[in-house]
Amino acid sequence: MTRRDKFRPKTAMVLAAGLGKRMRPITSTIPKPLIAVRGKALIDYSLDALARNGVEKIVVNVHYLPDLMRAHLRRRQGPEIVISDETDMLLESGGGIVRALPELGPNPFFVINSDTFWIDGYRDNLDLMTDLWDPARMDAMLLIADMRQATGYDGKGDFTMDVEGRLARVGERDMSPFIYAGAAILKPELFAGMAEEKFSLNRIFDQAIEADRLFGARLDGLWLTVGTPGAIAEAEATFLASASASAA
Repeated sequence: MTRRDKFRPKTAMVLAAGLGKRMRPITSTIPKPLIAVRGKALIDYSLDALARNGVEKIVVNVHYLPDLMRAHLRRRQGPEIVISDETDMLLESGGGIVRALPELGPNPFFVINSDTFWIDGYRDNLDLMTDLWDPARMDAMLLIADMRQATGYDGKGDFTMDVEGRLARVGERDMSPFIYAGAAILKPELFAGMAEEKFSLNRIFDQAIEADRLFGARLDGLWLTVGTPGAIAEAEATFLASASASAA
């Protein structure tokens, strides 16, 4: 067994329970993870990436229009998909993972946002993360995109990164080119003792920063986020331009 295979996560969580308010009116009748880009539902980009990387069980949380989500996921072939039902209360990213921990198991797992995705460059990015993952030094690893690789993003950046890949928060008045690209490897120990309540994964990231154990892997390729209806056409144009460049 190679080092990469030894540390490759076998379980994953896809965060798919959000309300998608910024995508209205599209999300009046369809949950955001099922919005199509290039004829493919957003969530399927995440699920396909996990399947390519040997993940055996994927937990998907649902809240808004859950019956549509369940029906779509039942049609999937490949890894086992387990539904984490949040129809009683939307728990946000951190609380949603706490609820799903019994299904995710005792080892590090992938977490992917269902509304962000990427076009791989020379490397499959989840494979790249697995290659760089070092549980002796790290509690969490985030996929990090440079703003120049991003489509649909208009913020000031999320983190600074040192030469070893260690991450820290951007100062309130500062900017950084580094954006959280919506994929991570997390140790379940990060959630030890936490209650099943609403909270953001940012609490977990800050906890790992305090321990000097939050690291980033630089994305290879292009990163896309579809946060508004207008971003769909932008993402599709990026796909087309990337395919044209690859064929040239």
